[in-house]
Amino acid sequence: MPAIENSTEVAAFLLLGLTDDPHLRLPLFLTFLLIYAITVLGNLGMVLLILLDPRLHSPMYFFLGNLALVDFCSSSVVTPTVIVGLLTGDKVISYSACAAQMFLFAALIGVENYLLTAMAYDRYAAVCRPLHYTTTMRASVCGGLVIGCYVGGLLNACVHTGETFSLSFCNSNVVHHFFCDIPAVMALSCSDKHLNEQVLFYAVSIPVFFALLVIWISYFFIFVSILKMRSGAGHQKALSTCASHLTAVSIFYGAAIFMYLQPSSSHSMDTDKIASVFYTMVIPMLNPVVYSLRNKEVKSAFLKVNHSFTCQRQNKV
Repeated sequence: MPAIENSTEVAAFLLLGLTDDPHLRLPLFLTFLLIYAITVLGNLGMVLLILLDPRLHSPMYFFLGNLALVDFCSSSVVTPTVIVGLLTGDKVISYSACAAQMFLFAALIGVENYLLTAMAYDRYAAVCRPLHYTTTMRASVCGGLVIGCYVGGLLNACVHTGETFSLSFCNSNVVHHFFCDIPAVMALSCSDKHLNEQVLFYAVSIPVFFALLVIWISYFFIFVSILKMRSGAGHQKALSTCASHLTAVSIFYGAAIFMYLQPSSSHSMDTDKIASVFYTMVIPMLNPVVYSLRNKEVKSAFLKVNHSFTCQRQNKV
């Protein structure tokens, strides 16, 4: 599909994808299909595990279940489109579908940002105020925090998508990316986009800065409390409950800062594509692995559910 002339408003976009080499399409298709399968099984399996095991009906796992659901959804917004494009070679996406993909992905990334913040506060309450934990993190508080995370993510997405698609697209319809990411789509605009770029920069940086500030403050008090503990077992338990969250935080914010909080002039489309593969496909796959490998309760719940299903199948036979 050729680029659209200057006099015509764009009705559809052409996603260039990851590569033009036909020999790489099949290996990439198989790789991303495997990643997506692991993402679906890992995240939906985590949600199912939390729902089935009463021992996981606690605030920490309530937030973790929502994080797993968001990771599944964010990956599903992008990865199936990439997989189908590699299989069929069809890279055209309509204007409205592009806007919808951008909105959904921005909303889900925003929700994840706030969820990681809420999870840091939960860990602070568990380690620093253990005697008041059940009252501090009661059901109404947890529900309000999660609702706030989703509302905040949706509001962020409205700003991102609104600012991007308020621009005119009349020079080209060729998106140098494999999905409708904000910098790649905005780069096509024939409008003066300086103000829009500034608004989007602050719309990303302020929520990320707020989230990191809350996380840093929470972990400052957590580490102070850990240093005051006299029991080695207490040290170990406190660190183990925080290690998975810290790992997820480091991966998520490292990718977000690299991708969005740099000047537009320093953006390289090829570098952005590689980074985008990481935060659209790899991070959603890694999160359930990170939380399950270091968590004895999740491992125990998995073994219990697996044993229960095995017994049921044997009884039927």
